[in-house]
Amino acid sequence: MAVPAFFENNDYFIDEKVAFLKFTNTYRVYSPNGEQIGTIQETMHGILKVLSLFINKSFFPFKLDVLDTTGRVLAMIKRGWTFFMSKIQVLDETGAVIAHIRQQFKFFKPTFHILDTNEQPIASISGDWKAWNFAITSNEGKQIGTITKKWNGILKEAFTTADKYIVSIDKDIAEDDGKTAIVATAITIDMVLKESK
Repeated sequence: MAVPAFFENNDYFIDEKVAFLKFTNTYRVYSPNGEQIGTIQETMHGILKVLSLFINKSFFPFKLDVLDTTGRVLAMIKRGWTFFMSKIQVLDETGAVIAHIRQQFKFFKPTFHILDTNEQPIASISGDWKAWNFAITSNEGKQIGTITKKWNGILKEAFTTADKYIVSIDKDIAEDDGKTAIVATAITIDMVLKESK
């Protein structure tokens, strides 16, 4: 199956869409030239919306859809009910599991290990949540990407909300290296952290 063109990009600008009294999160995804290339949409069943008024959402299951501009689902991030550290699945557009995300607890320094379907490590994302600087490292320990809220110039004026960040992936990372799983995890990191804390 061909990999959607969305995942062939190396730089993703993520900007939260602010809504009044929202129960779910929505983020727009832009290319470096300012063109919107997709959306990240959290979906939540009605009963969970009601429960969220009384119970901490960090226990809830969640599902994040990575969509292209036509609304087609390109990948999904999914977690069941949890009471401690999250174990999260990455699914492709058909709903097949392509990777797992295992969260490691570190105070203000979260780490997410991305594992293939055989539980073998693909990459990890770790960093300083407070400063919002994360490094994406390969299984061999080489830095292959970053997630940050700090950049100059490009698109700076277009981003006007508080929750915005840029994901940059090494141009040499190929699908054979689990690029879809790495990108899907990296671009949804803000929502995963919000729902997992």
